[in-house]
Amino acid sequence: MPVKVDKTPIRDAVVLTPAVFEDARGFFTEVYRADQFKELGLPETFRQWNHSRSVRNVLRGLHFQWDQPMAKLMRVTLGEAFLVAVDIRKGSPTLGKHFSIIASAENKKMVFAPAGFARGFCVLSDYAEIQYLCTGVYNSKTESGIRWNDPALAIPWPVTKPILSAKDEKAQTLAEWLARPESSSFKY
Repeated sequence: MPVKVDKTPIRDAVVLTPAVFEDARGFFTEVYRADQFKELGLPETFRQWNHSRSVRNVLRGLHFQWDQPMAKLMRVTLGEAFLVAVDIRKGSPTLGKHFSIIASAENKKMVFAPAGFARGFCVLSDYAEIQYLCTGVYNSKTESGIRWNDPALAIPWPVTKPILSAKDEKAQTLAEWLARPESSSFKY
């Protein structure tokens, strides 16, 4: 059974729910299949696989990378998290718009957001593990972020006082990012 694809209000970003086969022993699911992704018009090749674990109220993001722009396929493998993707592509009719879902180990929903999106998450359970496949390799010199609480984004985060990294506390606004020459790396 193929993966179920739900469109989001933002072109090119989708929510994927894989078929799950359960019995008394547990479950089995195909998280990624190159042939299915090709049929869906999604990347067939991922170059890096990340896995993070965070405690309740940790908010990571909104992150992106402009040189080796990377798409990400995000999933929660333990616990529950609020996943967010923000369109930062110049010329996009949805520039600055976001979509979000609650993903969990139980519902197995995944978010695919192409390059040109800033992505982040907030942990809703006591702890959560998030895994994400990336189409590019991490480059610390060309990474950046958008401030999680930028009023221009109006993201309804499920936490008012998140636990943030020092880097995320100092992140720029979307307007500041768009004023930088590197922002032209993402065009609609």
